[in-house]
Amino acid sequence: MNKPSPAIIAQSAVRRLPRWALLLFCVAYILPGFLGRGPWKNEDIAAFGVMRELTSAAANWLQPQLLGQVTGFDALLPYWLGAIAIKLLPFLDPALAVRIPFILLLALTLLATWYAVYYLARSPQAQPVAFAFGGEANPVDYARAIADAGLLALIASLGLAQFSHETTPALAQLSFTALAFYAMASSPYRRATQIIGPALGLLAGLAGLALSGAPTLALLLGGGGMLVESTHRRWGYSSKEADAASKQHSWHWVLLIAGITLAVSLLSFGLDLWRWRIHLPGADGQPAWNDWKGLGRLLLWFTWPAWPLALWTLWGWRRQLASRHVALPLWFAGMAVLSTLTTTASDRSLLLSLPPLAALAAFALPTLKRSVASLIDWFTLLFFTGCAIIIWVIWIAMQTGVPRQPAANVAKLAPGFEPSFSLIAFVTAVAATLAWAWLVRWRTGAHQAAIWKSLVLPAGGATLCWLLLMTLWMPLLDYARSLGPLSRQVASLVDKKSCVEIYGVGSAQAAALQYHGQLELRQATPQASCPYLVVDVAAQSTLSSAVNLPDWAFQATVRKPTDKTENMLVYKRVSLNRPASPAAAPPRP
Repeated sequence: MNKPSPAIIAQSAVRRLPRWALLLFCVAYILPGFLGRGPWKNEDIAAFGVMRELTSAAANWLQPQLLGQVTGFDALLPYWLGAIAIKLLPFLDPALAVRIPFILLLALTLLATWYAVYYLARSPQAQPVAFAFGGEANPVDYARAIADAGLLALIASLGLAQFSHETTPALAQLSFTALAFYAMASSPYRRATQIIGPALGLLAGLAGLALSGAPTLALLLGGGGMLVESTHRRWGYSSKEADAASKQHSWHWVLLIAGITLAVSLLSFGLDLWRWRIHLPGADGQPAWNDWKGLGRLLLWFTWPAWPLALWTLWGWRRQLASRHVALPLWFAGMAVLSTLTTTASDRSLLLSLPPLAALAAFALPTLKRSVASLIDWFTLLFFTGCAIIIWVIWIAMQTGVPRQPAANVAKLAPGFEPSFSLIAFVTAVAATLAWAWLVRWRTGAHQAAIWKSLVLPAGGATLCWLLLMTLWMPLLDYARSLGPLSRQVASLVDKKSCVEIYGVGSAQAAALQYHGQLELRQATPQASCPYLVVDVAAQSTLSSAVNLPDWAFQATVRKPTDKTENMLVYKRVSLNRPASPAAAPPRP
């Protein structure tokens, strides 16, 4: 039996957000961060290094590695996409070429989230209450307005910005999760002859998720989809005349989900993708309370402002928790949060919860009180305006030295950094700031009644601050987060025509030495014959187990300007009959 809807929405509240404005939001959010920078540490450049190595003739595409080292993700498809982009776009710098498919993946994430929320809002249980004399929201207009709000909620999520602009498997997992979310949300609104679209979307989503390093999550999402669809098949229909055809279609969809999930599981088994990754809080010997506290803080800021609105949805729609528009995003978000609690890469796992949380946040708007909406607006206005002012003040200090304290702080945190001025970046930042001022003025107008209005300022503020960071602060961030300065210092101490052995150097550092330093690297072994050796300072104590120390003379310690703990030691091979000078021994850290 269907429970009465808590949504009371008039037709005047569901007018469309102009498509040009929504598209501008998306473009202004997607492109900054992908363009105008080098690969950043650690996962970003490590994944880039694996993609470059896959383009070599000797690479094994079923075991992507970098110099025999595996990265933090046991993934396949994201590395394939980057390697294919490098091969197809030889006229572009490899670091830019690999970002092209990931730009498309982020665009797919936003698009799939919009359509998923749209189809969820078309559910009969999600419709607003019918007015006695008419005037309630039209179902299609209502669904479109809720979808606009869901997309704005996703863009506004604080945790989305950085990880969605890195060329790592985390972005691929996010995109394929959103695609599977869309496929399951849209299936009831397609006829039997039109089910091919959602079926292909579900197959691509679950298979892509498995090939991106999350086969268990793909299995759980497929099983949850069957559960939600079975519940909807039993309780989700109110018209007896439509029950026969609708329930038959639903039954076919349940079988299709089961078949696709089974096929993806077999694919994962055939490619040996299953890995045991359970890491419970406290498993590393540290107090479990500290882990839980850290996860709690991560949940609070990473999913803001979606999580408070999602909780409001669960309360406001508590009589419809088994309905598709609540149950499906709740399952997707719950599985992502569960994986966050049981893996070491908690922040990247939590990234997958943002599309379903954005969907839940959108359904809070029909039941949101005006006082709560006003509180969101004022908090957002003060927070993002304050952040934008800080970004501008520090940029002015970098350019002019005034105010003196911010300029001194930058010089202290990034020694050796030389500020530069870009007219394009400056004009873009000014235009974004003026657009924010116009948006604030528009939102504070008393005549605005659109249902999505409460999420315009959060999405606009998040886009503004991200764009300002990726324009005004890009040189500083590139200097601080790049391993380029460190790699180029190492390269200046060796002969680039000769190979270089490495020991204790991680995948990120090795990829940086190859890309920024243009060095030919090999793993250090007693049989290797390269004239140079680069050692991570943390591995210095075990160096004698890998090489014959009398064969090497210490040359220099190279330090990363913005990180005192990230140092490398450079050695040069000497004659086997000539002992290394004691004075040339490297200093102990």
